[in-house]
Amino acid sequence: MGGITVDTINPNVKAMEYAVRGAIVTRAGELEAQLKKDPTSLPFEKIIMCNIGNPQSVGQKPITFYRQVLALTDYPQLMDAPEASKLFPADVMANAKHILENMKGGTGAYSESKGVAALRQMVANGIEARDGGHKCDIDDLWLTDGASVACHYIMKTLIRDNNDAVMVPIPQYPLYSASLALYGGTLVPYYLDEDKKWGLDVADLKVQLDKARAAGKEVRALCVINPGNPTGAALNVDNQKEIVQFCKDEDVLLIADEVYQENVYAEGKSFTSFKKVVRDMGLDIPLVSMQSTSKGFYGECGRRGGYMEVCGFDAGVKAELYKLASVGLCPNLGGQVLMGLVMSPPKPGEPSHELYASERDGILTSLKRRATTLVAGLNALEGVTCNEAEGAMYAFPKVTLPEKFVTEAAAGGKMAPDALYCMKLLESTGIVVVPGSGFGQVEGTWHFRTTFLPSEEDIGGVVERLSKFHAEFMDKYR
Repeated sequence: MGGITVDTINPNVKAMEYAVRGAIVTRAGELEAQLKKDPTSLPFEKIIMCNIGNPQSVGQKPITFYRQVLALTDYPQLMDAPEASKLFPADVMANAKHILENMKGGTGAYSESKGVAALRQMVANGIEARDGGHKCDIDDLWLTDGASVACHYIMKTLIRDNNDAVMVPIPQYPLYSASLALYGGTLVPYYLDEDKKWGLDVADLKVQLDKARAAGKEVRALCVINPGNPTGAALNVDNQKEIVQFCKDEDVLLIADEVYQENVYAEGKSFTSFKKVVRDMGLDIPLVSMQSTSKGFYGECGRRGGYMEVCGFDAGVKAELYKLASVGLCPNLGGQVLMGLVMSPPKPGEPSHELYASERDGILTSLKRRATTLVAGLNALEGVTCNEAEGAMYAFPKVTLPEKFVTEAAAGGKMAPDALYCMKLLESTGIVVVPGSGFGQVEGTWHFRTTFLPSEEDIGGVVERLSKFHAEFMDKYR
């Protein structure tokens, strides 16, 4: 018989995996529905989603300045209301007017395929301010529906067949393995060193590159996630310089996933973009930098705002990327507006600055405290070790699973041992985490990724539930 069945669809779609929303999250949805029907039917009162960096889903409040400007750009008539000057500070009104004056038809109309020029200029201004004045040309900027779309653009453009390869950190955010599987490319892993705070060793990059080339692969790009997902590690500038030099020497594109650039917590650590490192070194290597409205202190995941900046690309390749963006007509307008605002926030002395800075600093200092609480709690568990969360939104502890349990999981044959551990954790506590096998890990080791996004009121309860579960689990499988 004909028709569309799972056996007749694109095999690359079937090969693609994305553990952040896999079987454990599906089971969490079932349990949440059960709790709604019968709140006393499970040994916990609610599901706590620690599987994904989705701050507002666990109670984080939006930044007032962003939402005020978004409200006015979506409904400009509010600016004419009698109470408008009391509801909206003058700089909010000025931003909204500037954006609307430079946008054809408002937020309900298509824009240029790369995004509204005035909004790209706001992003460019923010990049230049962040990077010490290094120029950003709006012709090198694409506004996108989140950084994920930027990744897809680059992978679609780079990958011709399975001989084309991209170097990806292990553990990695599974967007990269999924997109490479979808477009038929090859993932070349390089392993971050857990014993050295998830450090990136450039010598290992060279070993993995040479191995891939010896196997007939054409390595097109190196992906670096900084700060790291799922590891939470933050690179220092000397390490970044080594990476840039490696890309220059080996003639590979550097893909810089920098969506957690606002999330650096470790003492003495700060974020430096790869664009700044490249320019400070006096180089012009091919570089793609990605940013998103979903992370940082803003956590506006549902807005799907993002950008990519391409440097060192010839005009012909940029024309092809423009064509690719044109197929989707344009990125969503709300996300575009928000991306512009994120990169051009209120300045000191402006009416909105004091509240904006207070909200920003309150969220970031709270995240730092929550990270410290969670990592300390994880390190107190038997057989668990966890590096400091230097940045991003995650901890990635290593769990020494009892041999009896590993054997039981293997006999079951349906789940990797760390995935089965995470499923048991969910069904006992309501806490949703992601198994390390979904990100990649050194063979014979087991991990899970958890966010520290639950509120400060909740994070202690997460540690308490997790500790109780783990103690009982270890007792059972000794």
